[in-house]
Amino acid sequence: MKKFLFFTSWVLFSCCCTAKGEIFTSISQMTDLIYTEKELVQSLREYIKAEESKLASVKSWAKKLDALTRVSTSDPEGYLAHPVNAYKLMKRLNTEWSELESLVLQNPSDGFISNMSIHRQYFPDEEDETGAAKALMRLQDTYQLDSEAFSRGKLPGMHSSAVLTVDDCFDMGKTAYNDADYYHAVLWMQQSLRQLDDGEEAVVSKADILDYLSYSVYQMGDLPRAIELTRRLVAIDSTHQRAGGNLRYFEKLLFKQLQELNQSYQPASEEPIQLGTYSRPKDHLPEREAYEALCRGEGLQMTEARRSHLFCRYHDGRRNPRLLLKPLKEEDEWDSPHIVRYLDILSDEEIEKIKELAKPRLARATVRDPKTGVLTTANYRVSKSAWLEAEDDPVIERVNQRIEDITGLTVDTAELLQVANYGVGGQYEPHYDFSRKDEPDAFKRLGTGNRVATFLNYMSDVEAGGATVFPDFGAAIWPRKCQTSGFMNEDKNSGGPVA
Repeated sequence: MKKFLFFTSWVLFSCCCTAKGEIFTSISQMTDLIYTEKELVQSLREYIKAEESKLASVKSWAKKLDALTRVSTSDPEGYLAHPVNAYKLMKRLNTEWSELESLVLQNPSDGFISNMSIHRQYFPDEEDETGAAKALMRLQDTYQLDSEAFSRGKLPGMHSSAVLTVDDCFDMGKTAYNDADYYHAVLWMQQSLRQLDDGEEAVVSKADILDYLSYSVYQMGDLPRAIELTRRLVAIDSTHQRAGGNLRYFEKLLFKQLQELNQSYQPASEEPIQLGTYSRPKDHLPEREAYEALCRGEGLQMTEARRSHLFCRYHDGRRNPRLLLKPLKEEDEWDSPHIVRYLDILSDEEIEKIKELAKPRLARATVRDPKTGVLTTANYRVSKSAWLEAEDDPVIERVNQRIEDITGLTVDTAELLQVANYGVGGQYEPHYDFSRKDEPDAFKRLGTGNRVATFLNYMSDVEAGGATVFPDFGAAIWPRKCQTSGFMNEDKNSGGPVA
């Protein structure tokens, strides 16, 4: 039995930010956090207004009582000689000071704290913050972004700027450091130090930055620079608990290396550490460089000669009755394997309805374990997804019918329509949509055969990035809203992260 996969990509603008216990990797749910924060700001303003009102009342009491005590203490016996003054003193101490005490004990923050408590369950946690930082580093790597430009908000395709402070850069570096990712720790600690040296105010101290930076540089194998940075740290704080010991250890290690290599000492380079100073460590993905280059639009294997054989046309689904009067616009995107793009497939109203249906169901995207066949989450797929059935709404039934009309395939054995919502830096690393020989049971539970084709609907435009790339034959397909890409499942493909 043949199998047809339909996969709809909603927002291809990618991160890792989560709700409690589940990595929160969707722009849709991060949008909710924007409005939550707005509500909390309004609650905070109301609290400030209540505190100011309370303080004004206390000040009024203090002013009145100050005037009274000046008079009473200047001549206590003369003051009390008047029976009215004696009465009012008794009244003030018995009643009015109690009222003032009650006023001072009032807590205008109760409403704000209550509001915070309600929303706190939806707040991102430490894991979410770490995920968001790693997402920025993923963008930095994929699009080869310099830390300085990144910290100034100068990102490709971005028309508005959002800057990272000294403390932001330090926290980015610390996230990498805690993950033993010394390559990124160096880049971000160096940027934090650069901005601090340029006079930017910060909470973090230079000594703290140098502490992390020097050890990270040592881990990258650059002993001369690690020694130079540690000496700077000792000069700032001679009592630092680790700096002195580290310096002696680094110097001893370097001396031993120089002896073994019969080399003389060369002072560390005075050039600032930046992108390219150190080589990025290799990881599990053999086609990493090719994949990321394609995401940047580099290394595309489409020549002018091949491009001349690509055409656009009207497509009627082999004279399908539903497409005869209104054929679809079809464009060739790639020749071999054949990838085509269909224009104006979904209306804005249909897109909004699909989003509405999918939003409450969005959950961390899963992949099928090749050994067990069970769906599980995977770090290489950073998104949230939802599955929609034809019975959920007439719009889903119409979209399924449209796919059948376009492809000539039936969706009877297809998986459900999948909506994927990416956050900042979200991605799907190179993978095969179909099952290979070492995955014989991948679709056994579904009672169907292997996947034969992939159909993607792009339901948003993106500022930058977000291409679906094919490392095996050097192709990249960029998303355009209301348009669809279709390809046969013959080669490895991936969804690139979005800047």
